[in-house]
Amino acid sequence: MNVSVSNICQIIDLLNTSTDDCLYVYDLVNDFYYISEHALDRYRLPSHSFHNVTKNLGLIVHKDDLEALVNDLDEVLDGKKDFHNMQYRWLDKNGQPVWINCRGLIVRENNQALYMVGCINEIGVKPKADNISGLLRESSLQSYINQLDKAPLGYILRLGMDDFRFINEKLGIEYGDNILKESARIIAKCLENQMLYKMISDEFIIVDFHHTKKEGLRLYNNIKQKINELVEEKQYEAIFTISGGLLECSAIQDFSYSNIMKLTEFALNEAKQQGKNRIYVFDQSDYDQFLKKNQLISLLRKSINNGFEGFEAYYQPIVMESTKELFGAETLMRFNCDEFGSIPPNVFIPILEETGLIIPAGKWILNQAVKGCKQFQEFIPNFHISVNVSYMQLLKADLLDLVEETLEKHQLDPSYLIIELTESGILESSEVVGKIWKELKKSNVKIALDDFGTGYSNFHYLSSLKPDIIKIDRDFTVKAIGNKFEYDMLSLLSDMVYSLRLKVCIEGIEDISEYTTIKNIIHDFIQGFYFGHPCNYTQFVRKCIKEGNYE
Repeated sequence: MNVSVSNICQIIDLLNTSTDDCLYVYDLVNDFYYISEHALDRYRLPSHSFHNVTKNLGLIVHKDDLEALVNDLDEVLDGKKDFHNMQYRWLDKNGQPVWINCRGLIVRENNQALYMVGCINEIGVKPKADNISGLLRESSLQSYINQLDKAPLGYILRLGMDDFRFINEKLGIEYGDNILKESARIIAKCLENQMLYKMISDEFIIVDFHHTKKEGLRLYNNIKQKINELVEEKQYEAIFTISGGLLECSAIQDFSYSNIMKLTEFALNEAKQQGKNRIYVFDQSDYDQFLKKNQLISLLRKSINNGFEGFEAYYQPIVMESTKELFGAETLMRFNCDEFGSIPPNVFIPILEETGLIIPAGKWILNQAVKGCKQFQEFIPNFHISVNVSYMQLLKADLLDLVEETLEKHQLDPSYLIIELTESGILESSEVVGKIWKELKKSNVKIALDDFGTGYSNFHYLSSLKPDIIKIDRDFTVKAIGNKFEYDMLSLLSDMVYSLRLKVCIEGIEDISEYTTIKNIIHDFIQGFYFGHPCNYTQFVRKCIKEGNYE
């Protein structure tokens, strides 16, 4: 090896831990390559020194960039250029492409290129410091965490400004940057010997491997108070708060950087979901529930995409009080999967609504309801079917067209379909929903106001919305059964609705004693376990229709 190249290799070794860039020398005469040893931690190199350079670089350079690199090196060897400066892709240890900038100076003797010496740096690497707050950034935190052999004592506190985007939108990004700078100053001033890092957007992380959770909570409350004082100093021009998620080191089983970020992000999100301007201490059981919910979301999405595998329509009888005959049934959605078994509706339906999956699921259950009603009418010609529709379906799905198409598909008269609507407070205030409400009634589809009576605040909806049926919630029913005042209230309500020529369905009657207590104030319909548990189509036909076993 050329002596001067050997000297360069020694210099590279000396600087290996002193720079994040990868220094290299390419001996063009002996076809030898030498690079900083820490490059092996990032890139798919055979070694930090090797011969057969073109062949070995072919293993690390992205295939689409190799030809351009070879052409550039050929120009160096031909004496057409004395400086190599090129942006292209290397493969990391997992085989993923990483954009790099490779620069090198050509050393010549008697017009012959002897070697190229230069550096390689990754393009787009995260900055180590934040110029706005003056704090170290996430990449510096990552380097610090990666140096630790095991989980120390103490805690990690992740802080986030609440609704900070509204400050940028209302007062401008420059004002928002100033608030971040002031907030960083306040947080830093509250610290003793803890380390503070600026994360993405409006978040900070405090690392404290010396104090306990109790002291971490005290620190957060101190920061919270100082932030409130900053808002006051700004004369409430921008009102903002700060939330925190605290992760005790003793609760961390996997002390990898990626895992710590996941857990602290979860903790901060919990604080925000619980009302903001507060702190949440990481709890493994809560996190397990969070993971289970995410798994359930994935299972629900997969099921819907696989033809609603695991979903089933159940039917619960609705009985006419005067004759004890079957008036119809309410259609209820059920979900079962191998991983968790049968999932209660109060668990999976809110998830469907949160994720928007209620749109396809609602379309499916409406089809099952109308299809089932048409089949039930083969036994009972005037059979009615009801189905719940969520507020999201009203706003985001073309419900009117969907109802019309489904009725047409199964040739069911619209008067036998009952749409049950909840969240009536939102219904009345929404012009869009009000229009849909009127169009449904115009098409002769019946409307039921569900969960009526849960707060006594729904009485004015009787005149403004004019539903066909009022469904009294079980909570109201149970109170009426056990309390004379509540009983009188339900009796007056039932009489009032009856006088308005609307129908009343009392829900939640579970046994004979409840029915005996409440039957004298029932004018129209009754529904509950006493008259039949929800069951699938086959069971409903056998038990409720053929056997009449619903009482």
